[in-house]
Amino acid sequence: MQLKNVIESPCGLRFMLDRLDLQSGFARRWLLDSSMMTEASEIKASHDVLRRFIDFVNTVDRTHLTTLLFRLQGVKDIRTTIKNLRQVATLDDIELFEVKHLSILASEVTKLLCEHGMCDAVAIPDLSEVITILDPDGLKMASFYIYDSYCAELQDLRKRMRQQPEQQDELLVEAAEIEETVRRDLTRQLHSHVDNIENALVALATVDINLARARQVVDEGLCLPTISTDGTCRYCGMFHPQVKDALSRRSKEFQPVDIWYGLQPTLITGANMGGKTVVLKTLTLCQLLFQFGFGVPASAATIAIKDEVYFCIGDEQSIERGLSSFAAEMKNIDAVIKASRENRRILALIDEPARTTNPTEGTALVQALLKVLATKHMSLVMTTHYDIEPGSAHCLRVKGFDNGSMNYSLVEVAGGEVPHEALTIAESLGIDLEWLSLAREELTKSPNEKTQK
Repeated sequence: MQLKNVIESPCGLRFMLDRLDLQSGFARRWLLDSSMMTEASEIKASHDVLRRFIDFVNTVDRTHLTTLLFRLQGVKDIRTTIKNLRQVATLDDIELFEVKHLSILASEVTKLLCEHGMCDAVAIPDLSEVITILDPDGLKMASFYIYDSYCAELQDLRKRMRQQPEQQDELLVEAAEIEETVRRDLTRQLHSHVDNIENALVALATVDINLARARQVVDEGLCLPTISTDGTCRYCGMFHPQVKDALSRRSKEFQPVDIWYGLQPTLITGANMGGKTVVLKTLTLCQLLFQFGFGVPASAATIAIKDEVYFCIGDEQSIERGLSSFAAEMKNIDAVIKASRENRRILALIDEPARTTNPTEGTALVQALLKVLATKHMSLVMTTHYDIEPGSAHCLRVKGFDNGSMNYSLVEVAGGEVPHEALTIAESLGIDLEWLSLAREELTKSPNEKTQK
């Protein structure tokens, strides 16, 4: 799974990527094409590099960092040029300039990193031989020209053109033929360096990406999680950056959450507006950020590696497929059940399943879903507003109203009974008191009273 395939997930991944301060368009494209890591060794290596860049960002002076970022802005996507070079198709002047410009940038970025002991953080190939080929006069200018020094015959022709302007047209044709011969020769010389040129392009994008990730970790207060070895995920001080940002603009604070879950189902209950959906969104976001090499929004975290992540959030119509909210939801959950039978490491986060159908059938569907997935070797975190028998599920409940205000922390409970706080929450919102008073009267009536005409 590539990052570009999940960027529109409702968990808030696009928000994080939009706030990533990448310097080049190529780095962004390279990042979006990256695949989700599923091997512990790969994730550890990625996080080790990121940790180096975090230390670099925290210690480097602003002028040095600004210079490095400015250099990275010059990285262009020259993969077509590299493809032509690999095929030994004669490069034109623009393509030769692109290779020269990249080579000089790679040299400059390497020097800037080495000044702070970061030479080995990202392996940038040495392209000094490429620079020598394309800069025979040693001018170190980010431009390209068929220099006189490439060919004595060409140098003589150009001298004659200056001295004998009346023969310029004839000499221009002859010079153009020699220049094309020079381009073919340069292409052949550069062909042996094509792997290093391509690797340098990727390395510069990698530096850009890691610098942006590191600055995001520092600026957003993210953490680098440890890898779980027993399938249990633990988060301390977990928060959702987008929700936190929205609250901050309204001079409000986000309440961080502590949570853990393992390979048994985890059931979260709580009143409406209790933050259950935000918890699922944040868990989904954290898992994806972790396996794509980013810091995660928590003060500390231990996360298990998954092969697949499913986030099923209710009330999502599929207009393209002509499905109602309920039908789209059922299809998504059915995909989770089918995947759970394939012996893969799965994380499924399901938000209030069957919320759009009648309570009797909805309760039955949720109870049955919990029973089906409880037998699978997978991680399931599910929220519900139905009263169901939790079985062996790990049960959590949003603490709810506490001393007159909403407390979004999660507390462990013995069963899955849903708290009844809807009227209290509605009252705190300033909802019409007559309506709420009549609703309370309905709650106090006996079943016989409710059925009397």
